[in-house]
Amino acid sequence: METSEAVYQATLDALQQNQPACVLTIVEVSGSTPRGVGTKMLLRADGSTVGSIGGGALEAAALKDAQEALDRGESRLEAYSVRGQDDGALGICGGDARVFIEVIHTRRTLLIAGAGHVAQPIAELGHMLGFRVVVVDDRAELASSTRFPNADELVVTSFQRLLDKVTVTPQTYVVIVTRGHQHDRVVLQQVLSTPVAYIGMIGSRTKVRQVFETLLAGGTSEEALARVFAPVGLRIGGQTPAEIALSIMAEIALVEHGGTGEPMSLRDNPVRPTGRAEGSLDSRTPRHAGTSAIGAKD
Repeated sequence: METSEAVYQATLDALQQNQPACVLTIVEVSGSTPRGVGTKMLLRADGSTVGSIGGGALEAAALKDAQEALDRGESRLEAYSVRGQDDGALGICGGDARVFIEVIHTRRTLLIAGAGHVAQPIAELGHMLGFRVVVVDDRAELASSTRFPNADELVVTSFQRLLDKVTVTPQTYVVIVTRGHQHDRVVLQQVLSTPVAYIGMIGSRTKVRQVFETLLAGGTSEEALARVFAPVGLRIGGQTPAEIALSIMAEIALVEHGGTGEPMSLRDNPVRPTGRAEGSLDSRTPRHAGTSAIGAKD
């Protein structure tokens, strides 16, 4: 396989496997350089590479910059000298090169623990919002492509082995909607020690308190539990599975983007009074205290 083809294939593999990587491309040269414009190589998160942009000190410097770009999650354009005329030169070929370092970002993952009737619309909304959707359940008849046609991955396993079967990252958003308190607690205990971006758990206030008290008694810290959005979801007053899913995904969007959850019209409608306007979230007490106040379980 030619080098360029190998780099393209490795890039495609990284995208399909949802693995972070960097593509380094020489975009400009002047004078004599080891390789020409268009030459590419790929750097994976584990430090392995495919292809070469010329080797030597230039490539080493570019890979160091690429690793930093990968850590920061930001693409960049870097210039390197191989003229050998100053202390910063990386060689004596007699030219300069500019390298575009493109970070391949992993897709955000929506990990849904539980494959019941609430999980279905959550998965659909997650797909619509561009998440890589992973559904986990111990019931093969529920965690099926028939019920979750747009899920990227369906995992049938015991909830006790969730982290043995699913990889989580800082770009993973976890929603716990299993069929019972015990399974919820098992999943929650596992993901609390991971660097996921969000953890939400469905259930009534009483159920959440019971789960938290059990975990605290087992040695889990209050600081760890403070990460959990439970009861999960925004207070939109809905009751149906689709409405519950909407409130959960709205909360995830709020967390991701740093929103406030208030109606935009409170500030941006020029004829609407500010403050506790009629019909605003602050002007009334919802009939339901959010999705989990319903306590719906699958």
